Amino acid sequence: MLLDFDRYLQKHAVDQSQLTPAFFLKLRAGIHEDPNTVNRVLSGLRALFAFLVRQGLYTQNPLDDIPARGQRYFVPFVFTMPQTDQLLQAVCQSIRHQPRYFLFDVALYLSILLMARCGMRINEPLRLRRDHYRPDKGTVYIEKTKFRKDRLIPLPKAVQKQLDDYLRLRQLFGANNQSPYLLASKKQRGFHQNQVRYIFHRAVDAIGIRQKRQIIGDMTFGKPVPHSLRHSFAINTLTQIKARSQNPQHALPVLAAYMGHRKYQYTGAYLKVNHAADRSGLIEFAKSQLDVI
Repeated sequence: MLLDFDRYLQKHAVDQSQLTPAFFLKLRAGIHEDPNTVNRVLSGLRALFAFLVRQGLYTQNPLDDIPARGQRYFVPFVFTMPQTDQLLQAVCQSIRHQPRYFLFDVALYLSILLMARCGMRINEPLRLRRDHYRPDKGTVYIEKTKFRKDRLIPLPKAVQKQLDDYLRLRQLFGANNQSPYLLASKKQRGFHQNQVRYIFHRAVDAIGIRQKRQIIGDMTFGKPVPHSLRHSFAINTLTQIKARSQNPQHALPVLAAYMGHRKYQYTGAYLKVNHAADRSGLIEFAKSQLDVI
């Protein structure tokens, strides 16, 4: 971010005397990004100039009185549990049965299955190594992902069965059996995220739920993306707990550890959208409020 700011100063030939509050107000107005992004930029620059004040290079921070842009709240797309099943079925049906493609396509399907059933981030199943999976324990070890966190998680039995079947087929056909990756691509390499994204979006089209990202007032409603499966896993898990007349708040520490969040308060954000119907209701409410205004 500071490198981008430095390039901006060079491009516009800005010297130190011009770095006034008026300059930063103009800069704030000229950043055509999401308000939350603009606020992060301003926050970083404010911290930089606070440091320069402490070093005696400035007497006053020129960003002290620069107001933040109005915050925009993000509401992720949420797959209902039946929609998740339909998506996985569509991916499964797209598997090509020709020997040269079969294991390749099955591995892509399993990557999406792990995202949907275990709440993994898109890169996590793709980076799993063979020794990260313990068939005897039914667990996978997810190493150094976001925030450099490691975690050991149990797999649902249905997911473990499909993973075991895939590994037996790999051994039987000898295809990529020497690959160090749990989900092997071609020539003993792992998969790229774009390969997963392509299969995911094709399945979204196949089940007819493609939607565009919508900005309504101060709310952004996300479109279906692979990370939506992680959001949906968390929200649907909390919904199931609530349906059993249990308190979802009590499950947050366990769910946070399972998903690899640094603090369980981050997982608590999913309580704001308890299920997919809430999201649809929010969209309709936001539109109605704009009509009133």
